[in-house]
Amino acid sequence: MGAMTNVERAMSALRQMIFAGELTPGSDHLETELAERLGMSRTPVREAALMLQAQGLVEMRPRRGIRISPVSAQDMSDIYDILTELESLAAARAAEAGYSDTDLETLAKAIADMDAALDADDLRAWADADDRFHRELVRLGRNARLSMIVSVMRDQVRRARATTLFIRPKPAKSNADHRIVLQAIADGDVSRAHDTHHAHRRAARDMLVALLDKHQFHGL
Repeated sequence: MGAMTNVERAMSALRQMIFAGELTPGSDHLETELAERLGMSRTPVREAALMLQAQGLVEMRPRRGIRISPVSAQDMSDIYDILTELESLAAARAAEAGYSDTDLETLAKAIADMDAALDADDLRAWADADDRFHRELVRLGRNARLSMIVSVMRDQVRRARATTLFIRPKPAKSNADHRIVLQAIADGDVSRAHDTHHAHRRAARDMLVALLDKHQFHGL
């Protein structure tokens, strides 16, 4: 039982490091190095890496260790297409729900935090607040299945964004879009909530895919 717990711990820690961008796409790591970083032996790290390989996150290479799989521009484009439709549906449903200002406080707080982060030039804080905005938007859509599908894909989006966060244009327009969506939900304007969010996600997809295409970290 104990060994299984270690494998789970290793897998969870490695996933977190991959999605936070600490282990960068295309980089190579020895099992011993990762085991040392995680403070455990090589065996659970190897087991965890095999599981992550099955999920397409890493590649095990004989004598070269573990390679963190690059984020493909095509993957990101496909994922964003689905996210765009589902999140826009959630925005429309939220606008139909007749929420009060109190119900929308978490959404408003995420936008305020995004503004503050931009003013402070803190892109990590901005990305964190942006994540919270999108999670809360989906929650307000009140569709459990939709939430489940979106959460599976959000990991991959976080990973692509960690890769591109410091080479993308400053996301001022993103904050403005979010504010319009919040207002549309508060006003019960279903089509405006849906269409504004849809255009916002489509623009984000185009920007991210272009960046991944241009900086595909081929040589790493």
